Amino acid sequence: MSNLQRLHIVLHSPEIPGNAGSIGRTCLALNAELILIKPYGFDIDEKAVRRAGLDYWKYVTVAEFDSWEDFVHNKSPKLEELFFIETKAKNSIYHAQFKNSVYIVFGSETKGLPEKIIQKYYDQTYELPMFSQHIRSLNLSNAATAAAYLAYGAFLKN
Repeated sequence: MSNLQRLHIVLHSPEIPGNAGSIGRTCLALNAELILIKPYGFDIDEKAVRRAGLDYWKYVTVAEFDSWEDFVHNKSPKLEELFFIETKAKNSIYHAQFKNSVYIVFGSETKGLPEKIIQKYYDQTYELPMFSQHIRSLNLSNAATAAAYLAYGAFLKN
């Protein structure tokens, strides 16, 4: 089953090139699209991005947008297709209803998503559970991989 155009991982203002490369590798494994929203904390052609994506990076489907508004205008995602992953979210990712096309959105490694986006889409925010008080957040590439595989598993059930 092809899920291209069904699963999209969106990185809003990513800062660490290795995370973008690793997430790109996950996208390739799942035949998903990687969407990058500027500004980045690195040059997309940076060696560290390619190193994390290994020799697979050239096969990753990547779309770049200048801003959140540019992304929304050009991709036109439906509200029910948007899933925002945040540490302080309204919903558990285990309750997400991944159906047709899915955009899983992550903020930058140090700042998360902009507050205006969280406020506008608060009902679409989801958290990956963390059961220890000694951890504030998961690594971005780990969180993206976990969420992507949960969505893909839901696709297989539908």
